[in-house]
Amino acid sequence: MDATLRVVLLCVTVVLQLGLSLDPLLTEEYRSPALAAGAFAALLCVPVVCSWWVLRRRPPPPAVVTAGTVVVLGAACCATAAIDPARQFQAPDWSFGLVQWHLLLLLLDRVRTLVVVLTAHLAASVGAFLTLGDPDRFAIGAACTVAFGTASVQAAVIVISRLLRHRSREALAAAEEHDRLALRVLTARHLEQRQRTLFAGRLGATLPLLAGLADGALDPRDEDTRRRCALAATQLRRLFAENDETADPLVHELSACVDVAERRGVDVSFAVSGEPVAVPPRVRRQLTGPVAAALSAARGRARVSVLSTGEDVRIAVLTDAGTGPRPGVVTTAGGPVEVASDHYGDFLRLEVRWSG
Repeated sequence: MDATLRVVLLCVTVVLQLGLSLDPLLTEEYRSPALAAGAFAALLCVPVVCSWWVLRRRPPPPAVVTAGTVVVLGAACCATAAIDPARQFQAPDWSFGLVQWHLLLLLLDRVRTLVVVLTAHLAASVGAFLTLGDPDRFAIGAACTVAFGTASVQAAVIVISRLLRHRSREALAAAEEHDRLALRVLTARHLEQRQRTLFAGRLGATLPLLAGLADGALDPRDEDTRRRCALAATQLRRLFAENDETADPLVHELSACVDVAERRGVDVSFAVSGEPVAVPPRVRRQLTGPVAAALSAARGRARVSVLSTGEDVRIAVLTDAGTGPRPGVVTTAGGPVEVASDHYGDFLRLEVRWSG
């Protein structure tokens, strides 16, 4: 918004200087025509130089602003000195209103400095008019009218610019909030679709088990059937826990697997050490999958240990199960997941490792 206002102010300043101020410069009488012409040229250089940045919709550099303000105030003094003090605030005093538009162009985004400089310029002009000339009450009234009208216009421009800047910031904040909400909606829809796909896949693997139990093809008292039911329950419970927002999603999903095993009567010892590590969802599934299989096969006791060191995660499981996941390496988008297992009599030792 400030860039657009600067472009407007640049056009207004150039039009006022060339369209309204040039004619009195050429037609009115001055005590020093050369000084008046020099002041006019100096003032014209300010919008010409500023146009290099303004037309590119960038604010002028601070050095340009400072130098331009000094040039404008100096040219105002020269233009005032070039006219008869009795003719101040009249047609020959074209610089009075024009200078303030130059200051607006330079100090648009520095409102406090702009107000101070405009006030100083107005006070200096009025002071010179009262001290150097001998105005009567009619001249003073006319001068007050000109000064009040000019100051009112500048004040209105400042207020409008502040209001537009405030409105543009509100609109930008509203647009950003709308974009954030839209992104959240898209993310939620993506997560919902992904979760539906996962549930469909998991239920697709579970339905034959439920159908077998329903039609009597599978015996609930059979050890293998009970292990398959425990594995399906653990996998579904872990899938439910995947959507929960927690500080450590991996530990939360492992806790869900442990909870299912404990509900079956398995005595589980669960220990966690190290700082939480950000593990991608796909990698978490590969890490928790072997653990869920091992816990579902446990008969009465199990121990689960999680160790996080930097970006390295290790999960060790010891259960009194006769079977367990086969060793190997599973490659995921987040890196390889190594699975190692061996047996000691009726005990299964399993280790799952991932390095981010």
